[in-house]
Amino acid sequence: MAGRFAPRPARTPSAPYPPRFERPARTPGATVPGPARPGAAPAPAEGLRGRWTPPEGPYDLGLTLGPLRRGPGDPTFRVEPGGAVRRASRTPEGPGALRLVVRGGAVEAEAWGPGAPWLLARLPALLGAEDDPGAFVPRHRLLADTLRRRPGLRLCRTGLILESLIPSVLEQKVTTVEAYRAWRRLVRRHGEPAPGPPLPSGEPLYVMPDARTWALIPSWEWHRAGVDAKRSSTVLRAVRAARRVEEAAAMAPDAARARLELIPGIGPWTSAEVVQRTNGAPDEVTVGDLHLPGVVGHALAGDRNADDAAMLDLLAPYPGQRHRATRLILLSGRTPPRRAPRMPAVDIARL
Repeated sequence: MAGRFAPRPARTPSAPYPPRFERPARTPGATVPGPARPGAAPAPAEGLRGRWTPPEGPYDLGLTLGPLRRGPGDPTFRVEPGGAVRRASRTPEGPGALRLVVRGGAVEAEAWGPGAPWLLARLPALLGAEDDPGAFVPRHRLLADTLRRRPGLRLCRTGLILESLIPSVLEQKVTTVEAYRAWRRLVRRHGEPAPGPPLPSGEPLYVMPDARTWALIPSWEWHRAGVDAKRSSTVLRAVRAARRVEEAAAMAPDAARARLELIPGIGPWTSAEVVQRTNGAPDEVTVGDLHLPGVVGHALAGDRNADDAAMLDLLAPYPGQRHRATRLILLSGRTPPRRAPRMPAVDIARL
């Protein structure tokens, strides 16, 4: 189309052709860093290191960060054979990766990429420094026993909304298998390799796409990932308001939920799932869940048919700590016996 491209300058017979761009050779296992945000600090050549010592008492890194892992194949989260946790995030300063390991009662961290300083500055909050486990007083024998067996639980605070919001939207109204598969495919296909050394297993770690890349994913890619139009449209509305959405991470939990629920397609279930992870909210209960009311009802009252109202009544003795109470119930392993086969996973990509 005329005027779309600048005219190519004429080459005189004596003028040589410009030198051809040569892509630098890559060594096996090396990763190519993605573009940094304008004005961001350059990526460090070596990993930056940090350390956080939990207050007195036991600490369980796996329990604290477990809710951030979207299935065993999550491309942004890996657990190494020795127990170290590797996690990749897209920070306001660019992509970054963390390696966390507990040594001598402290959590040692190494971070890579343009987002490394941002991740280390917020390391204590991520690991639960802003949480107060002592505020929880068990009122049921089950919770007291679980707290004694699993005492190292702290509630994390990531401070990053989209990385929890998008997978939560993908989990709406489908099985976890379908949601994890969609998240895995979309991140691997449209994300970028995480900075830092390769994993011991050789598997790549990925940083999820930025807001613009999410917005440019074509409709057929969502379909191939098994995501219907309703969920993909919700994600697109969220990423188009990414700046306003990310502001919710600094708000009080109720205000953060109200901000998220302004986006059509995001309701109480999704906003609670997000704020629990991003804001470290100990009282935000997931209502509208298919299984949670029955699990809580069965564990605390022997009522597997409990609804949301009955669940909230049972959690009333834990004001300000209802989310922690549900976490401990799930950790107890006391769930109602299955009475029917699992809901079949539907692969809409085959339709």
